[in-house]
Amino acid sequence: MTDPIVDADLNAYVDDQLDVGRRIQVEAYLSENPAVAAQVMADLRVKDELRLALAGADSAPRPGTREAARRLEGALARRRVYAFFQRAAVVTLFIGAGWFAHERIGPLGATQVAASTQAPAYVSEAIAAHETAQLRQTAAWQAPSRQFDAAALRAATAITLPELPRGWRVMDAQIFPSANGPSVEVALATEKGGMLSLFAERPGNFAVEPVQETHTAGARAAYWQIGDVAYALVADKSDAGSLEATARKLAETLY
Repeated sequence: MTDPIVDADLNAYVDDQLDVGRRIQVEAYLSENPAVAAQVMADLRVKDELRLALAGADSAPRPGTREAARRLEGALARRRVYAFFQRAAVVTLFIGAGWFAHERIGPLGATQVAASTQAPAYVSEAIAAHETAQLRQTAAWQAPSRQFDAAALRAATAITLPELPRGWRVMDAQIFPSANGPSVEVALATEKGGMLSLFAERPGNFAVEPVQETHTAGARAAYWQIGDVAYALVADKSDAGSLEATARKLAETLY
């Protein structure tokens, strides 16, 4: 008996992130469920339209590219919401069963377990780049590079950075090696005097992922992906302000 096919498997199938065995199981499931197969094929078509539009795009995305991205992001978002409510229903069922057993049988002595979604690998690289940028700001022997040319950076790396809000200043810009080509880290000073790092690289897959936030012991990171480029906005954990909202505004400038 194989594991049941859930929406996470369908999303991974569309993103081409399943191994061969699981893909065969998903395709067998789709062959027996025409309605679900039609929706998956529609998502694949929108994904291919977006890839084709991005392949022929200049520095400014065309309206067709933005529309394809919005359609794909909407389809994946609906799936995530549906999957969330599926999981919530199962959790509610088990909680109800647990309380029933607690009342009828007594406490079972189970301990609490906290689970969280692990952030992609590039987020760890972004946090490391942020810490390196802070070191360069304070080290007298390593003068930061404040000569920033977004067009030249895009020509050298094929990575388009978001438009910065008015009042923000570029304090430093660096290119780092990564598994799928160069990555970019830009140290920023906000209008209110805060210090942020904007990181961008190619993670090796094609997806449209909304802004999410995670944190470590000393830093916070809001990350998202558009096409084949992933972005992360990093700040010290002690910094106030909504990092996720700021990242969402930056992401909107890329469409």
